[in-house]
Amino acid sequence: MSLRRCPVEGAFALTLRSGNADHLHCVNEAALARGLRRGMPLADARAVCPDVSTRPADLAGEAAALFALRRWAGRYAPMVARDGSEGLIADVSGVAHLFGGEADMRADLHARLDRAGLAAHSAIAGTRGAAHALARHGGGIIADGTLAAGIGRLPVSALRIDPETADGLARVGLTRISDILSLPRAPLSRRFGPGLILRLDQALGVQPEPVSPEAEPPHYGVRMTLPEAIGLQADVMAGLDRLLDRLCAHLARHHQGARRMKLELRRVDGETAQVSIGIARPMRDPVRIAALFQKGVEEVDAGFGIDALRLSATVTEPMAPEQIGAGPASRAEDALSDLVSRLGNRLGFDRVLRLQPADSLIPERSFLTVPVAYSTPVQSPARRGPPRPAILFPPEPLSLASPPRPGHPPARFRWRRMALSTLRAAGPERISPEWWFDDPAWRSGLRDYWRIETQEGPRLWLFHTPQSQGWQGADRGQTWYAQGEFA
Repeated sequence: MSLRRCPVEGAFALTLRSGNADHLHCVNEAALARGLRRGMPLADARAVCPDVSTRPADLAGEAAALFALRRWAGRYAPMVARDGSEGLIADVSGVAHLFGGEADMRADLHARLDRAGLAAHSAIAGTRGAAHALARHGGGIIADGTLAAGIGRLPVSALRIDPETADGLARVGLTRISDILSLPRAPLSRRFGPGLILRLDQALGVQPEPVSPEAEPPHYGVRMTLPEAIGLQADVMAGLDRLLDRLCAHLARHHQGARRMKLELRRVDGETAQVSIGIARPMRDPVRIAALFQKGVEEVDAGFGIDALRLSATVTEPMAPEQIGAGPASRAEDALSDLVSRLGNRLGFDRVLRLQPADSLIPERSFLTVPVAYSTPVQSPARRGPPRPAILFPPEPLSLASPPRPGHPPARFRWRRMALSTLRAAGPERISPEWWFDDPAWRSGLRDYWRIETQEGPRLWLFHTPQSQGWQGADRGQTWYAQGEFA
């Protein structure tokens, strides 16, 4: 739940799992005033401040928010880059006069962030290192020619050095940047490493450190504006075919395949209809993708006509160039992928499942069900021992006509209202419970499994619980069950 919709009063912190314990990832001002610090174990934090409210940190959401903020900050500078996981750095050289000066530009920045409900610290300095240090220790502006004086009062940890180096400097009484500015560089480098000298020179402008903005991710989208409105399904599909040819060619140039696509249809009345599809595996084949859009386009209400189409690949994955003249195996994979895509778009991709082998001797735990679209097939390991049934179901009690001979399966029994007689039997196969799991279904102890072929036709997988005279509240004489059926 968003904190904007449900604000928290008092001390608040975001937590992050590290090792076997939760630690504070970020704290608000109220938490800082109560003595909480970033990196503190959550147990220690609750001992210091019992009423602290917490939420799990969302690192992916934070990265996405920082990316969006980086794009927004482009209004102030042509080159903006990430500065760590929680900051931005911008080269504002020759830009400040457009806002009335550095002070006015910084004031405009904070005013816009305040209106958006965001709290931030900022600094303007002649070097990237100095701006980084000052922004994390109160913020402000360092005038030209006063770099040494502007950062001298800051702690040495502000130079972006590792904590071990900062602790080593503190042990010899060098706690502030001004303490090391006048010291000889060679002894400092020998004792604390060249990284300290590099960061100091970068902060003072001796070593250049340009801002290198990240390249914008490619946008996979195409559009078409029509001279006259259309309303027939065939016309929409014809326009979609032309868009798909362009978009798939764009994906191929970047070695990408689409996993989710969205078609937007703008009507002449200003309303927009959307058709979204999912794809089981990365794809950029226009013909096969168009077939997946067919049903959704049929259901679109064109109104008084559609005058614009926009197609975008909202989710993509890397896809290697395809080999010309694919063989039968590749065509079979394509056919399966198309089937899964059609079923997934109708039923939901989380409901189209496949079986994967699991590392367990227990029959019902020897496999997993996973979504086909989000997994790859795994070859089942070669298994030694008796075969397993094609159909596995929860144990079903048998009704015995007479007690079987010791060490033998029952000669006659009833199962699912059918009277059956044993023709051939193979076994037993003894399976012991996994003692490290408390499974109520296996509290009866070990099981002896038999492969039974009956005279009436069914080929069953039966088991006997010799260590129990009753199973899950059944009659005390009930120790035989059916759990599978062979093909």
